Amino acid sequence: MTRPFHQGHSDPTVQPVPASVLEQVDAADTTLSNPKWAVISIGSNLGNRLETLQGAVDALEDTPGVRVKAVSPVYETEPWGVEPGSQPSYFNAVVVLKTTLPPSSLLERAHAVEEAFHRVRDERWGPRTLDVDIVAYAGVTSDDPRLTLPHPRAHERAFVLAPWHDVDPQAQLPGRGTVADLLSAVTREGVAPRADLELRLPE
Repeated sequence: MTRPFHQGHSDPTVQPVPASVLEQVDAADTTLSNPKWAVISIGSNLGNRLETLQGAVDALEDTPGVRVKAVSPVYETEPWGVEPGSQPSYFNAVVVLKTTLPPSSLLERAHAVEEAFHRVRDERWGPRTLDVDIVAYAGVTSDDPRLTLPHPRAHERAFVLAPWHDVDPQAQLPGRGTVADLLSAVTREGVAPRADLELRLPE
């Protein structure tokens, strides 16, 4: 007598997560030996802002030694330090990744991604096509002026803390405490979630 197909554990339709998906995730991670987590802030206020942010996420994923693990919701942020209405608003997001690159190499890659989008660094608070900042790298703290870790102003920026908290509510900013506590201490004025916009995790 033949056994009904729907019985037994061999039926792929009854598995909550397909084994092939789990295998792909595991295989992707095993290509990185002893990876460290890092948090990257991305922002754009020129051109097609959403497309630029998606391009930055994809470029990070295309970096050897980097795996993008999570992408936050998109926030719309009023520009800092300039006359209201004098610049377009920013779209901001946070990317959590695992990497085998040391912080200095990750910084070089961040700058290369910015330059690929024709970032011009001519004005301190000027508009920019793309900003890519390393917010935190594992538990590393560093006073190196070229790359201060964690980012020296991350703890006071809602446009970094809010999306980071969305993707990791338990996150900690090294040396500063929990992101949740830091977020509750800053104003969210001028920083609004855009539920109508979405960044995709790279395939």
